[in-house]
Amino acid sequence: MAWYPGAKKYELQPESDAQAAIRPTQFIVHSIIAPWTAKRTYEYWRDSTNLESHFGLGYSGDLGQFIGTETRADANAGANRRSDGTGAVSIETASNTKGTDPWTDEQIEELIKLGVWLHQKHGIPLRICRTHDDPGMGWHSMFPQWSTSGTACPGKARIAQFKTVVFPGIVARATGQTTPPAKTPATTPAAPAAPEESDLMPDDLTESSDTDVTVPADEWTLVAMAADSALLQGPCAYTVTAYATVIGSPGTRVTGRFQDLTVATKRASLDLPMDAGVIGPDGRLDVALSRPGRLAAGVQLKLELLADRPVSITYRVLRGLVWR
Repeated sequence: MAWYPGAKKYELQPESDAQAAIRPTQFIVHSIIAPWTAKRTYEYWRDSTNLESHFGLGYSGDLGQFIGTETRADANAGANRRSDGTGAVSIETASNTKGTDPWTDEQIEELIKLGVWLHQKHGIPLRICRTHDDPGMGWHSMFPQWSTSGTACPGKARIAQFKTVVFPGIVARATGQTTPPAKTPATTPAAPAAPEESDLMPDDLTESSDTDVTVPADEWTLVAMAADSALLQGPCAYTVTAYATVIGSPGTRVTGRFQDLTVATKRASLDLPMDAGVIGPDGRLDVALSRPGRLAAGVQLKLELLADRPVSITYRVLRGLVWR
């Protein structure tokens, strides 16, 4: 197990010795929804719950470590430890009881220093995670796989700080760029970004529709998420997941594929079909199709579904991250 020299050690037992080993590939930040010191967070993990994070950070910058970073901690649901042994390092940060306040300058400085150490010690890449299992850094509400019941953690103000101050500060310091002491956006401009800026500050993407779409048998049909069938338009990089509810006869097989459509020429570059599943006895199939990629200027991303019998698509939603 690995212990960060910049944190005070408050070792949780028996978790520190009993829980499985991980190979750290991600750094995920949280707000604990309480104005606690690192020691108080340790006491809460020790006395009141079977959950825990690797680190706790108070408003004044007091940083505690509860479990070594090569041991599983249970703050990130599906990111705690995956079947391949990889997992996320987690930090809970003091906040107000509604999770609406920004990090203090002292908290920002400690987050930057810890992020640099995790990159140097474990090789966690200097990028914001593009998918739920992609190595990198991110915040708790970024992917549903990181929270079993949904969450807004660490709050809008802190997500904005992570994108504009904390993460660029980690990159700048880890790569040897000169950067002033970290400050909140209201007082100091963001630290310099890494050379590949598109990988640093993605926009959250959420679009949905509840307008029914009929898919005839054996006919590829475009599925729109909002006003038209274009899910995205370049230039951009992205990682998206399209979710849809398909209603039809039990046993009907559904297939999906993405396409890149060049608007000027109407030429489509089609992905290989992906098996979306078979409609169950209740006449319903919940589809989830994912795709990472890049779009050049003037190119649109679209989604098509095919079924071997007529079906109806009801509610659907597109979620993801977009780097522009």
